[in-house]
Amino acid sequence: MSEVKVNKISPRTACGTVTLGDSGDTFTIPSGVSITNQGTASGFGATGETSWVTTVKTATFTATAGEGYFCNTTGGVFTVNLPAGSAGASVAIVDYAGTFQTNNLTISPNGTEKIGGINANSILSTEGQSVTFVYIDGTQGWVNVLDSTSNVTGNPFIQASVSGAGNTLATAPDCANYNIATFTGPGTFTVSAAAVSAPNNAVDYLVIAGGGGGTAQGSEAGGGGGAGGYRASGFGPTPLKGSAITVSAQAYSIAVGAGGAAGFSPNTAAVNGVNTTALGLTATGGGHGCAGTNYGTPGGSGGGGGQGPFTGTGSYYNGPGCAGAGNTPPVSPLQGNPGGTGFTVYNTPPSNTNIQGGGGGGVGVCGTDGAAGIPSNVPGGAGAPNAISGSSVNYAGGGGAGQHRQGPSTPFGAGVGGVGGGGNGGYCGDAGGPAGGNGSTNTGGGGGGGGNAAAGSGGAGGSGIVIIRYKAR
Repeated sequence: MSEVKVNKISPRTACGTVTLGDSGDTFTIPSGVSITNQGTASGFGATGETSWVTTVKTATFTATAGEGYFCNTTGGVFTVNLPAGSAGASVAIVDYAGTFQTNNLTISPNGTEKIGGINANSILSTEGQSVTFVYIDGTQGWVNVLDSTSNVTGNPFIQASVSGAGNTLATAPDCANYNIATFTGPGTFTVSAAAVSAPNNAVDYLVIAGGGGGTAQGSEAGGGGGAGGYRASGFGPTPLKGSAITVSAQAYSIAVGAGGAAGFSPNTAAVNGVNTTALGLTATGGGHGCAGTNYGTPGGSGGGGGQGPFTGTGSYYNGPGCAGAGNTPPVSPLQGNPGGTGFTVYNTPPSNTNIQGGGGGGVGVCGTDGAAGIPSNVPGGAGAPNAISGSSVNYAGGGGAGQHRQGPSTPFGAGVGGVGGGGNGGYCGDAGGPAGGNGSTNTGGGGGGGGNAAAGSGGAGGSGIVIIRYKAR
């Protein structure tokens, strides 16, 4: 044996060939030796040959060309970002724990590059799936050349998640192909991957604002609170349906409006419901009810008015009190209706007085007006049904009006809350009576009006809600 040490080996003639050994010979490269290729290599194996990384991946990472990865989505979904493509580059993926079906793995191309000829994320969603991508060219980009279970294409449906305390994401009970995101408080609707097919990026929605508070004043009954604004698509009565909204891969902030506080004037004023915002839409909080000569306030649906200005003496009566306007600010389809007007009759003797507030407006119907000769029920306006959650639920009913009645007549009652979460009105008479009832939580129902000082305040409005429905499978 001998050892040759030189700095360069060259052929004897220009552009000649140097041959190392003869057929059957073996050349050994010891451990620690590196070979650097700065020219063209051939005959050393196929381009795209895979070197496997045995550290299991459990979170989003960027792959390196020529490597294979074992991915475990047991702890939740994540993304594999492909490297910049070059002809012959390869990346391989294996479902380590057999969980791709329940927790999908997203494959994301680099920038404007393509996967299977489409610039879109691809989703691995089959249990035990293993794939190998090879970069071909700018037209096809990364092509799945080996799949143990199924073909890999651009994601056909939206991939989304929900954040925020109490908010949920579940399969629709009426159709397993759809998911339903429900927000009862603030949170985020995050679309991690849009669908390749544009129609599948359209989502239906229900956006309900907080209902307005009901009120009372001194010895006078108050109006019911107006329902929170109602914005919807796809479900519910046709006149109230807007168009579906097309979403893209981004995070959408959701704000769910609280119900307005109840009022007892002059100590505490009632408050309008709070707006709800989602997917670029705003549903306006319901207007609060008023008492005395005060007007109901405008909102998604308007608050009920007070008794109105006094127009006579002795056995004369007050004229109707003004109610709050609905659908304020105006949108199409409308998001709510006006409240009802209040009314008072002063009889002789004064102990036979009947004071009525106006019913709060609902999204389906205006609040009822008080009137002479109506001794008892002045209801809030009815809300509307909506089945976006998989079953029909009524939303956005107005609060019933409060009533104060004096005199020998004892059979009377206050206004019933509108269907859709409106609170019942309070009342007061010879035998007393209850305060106004609260609007129901997550319906946008208005609070009921109060009877008077003896009966207590009006009721608080109910909080709003946001529901988003999209095709996921």
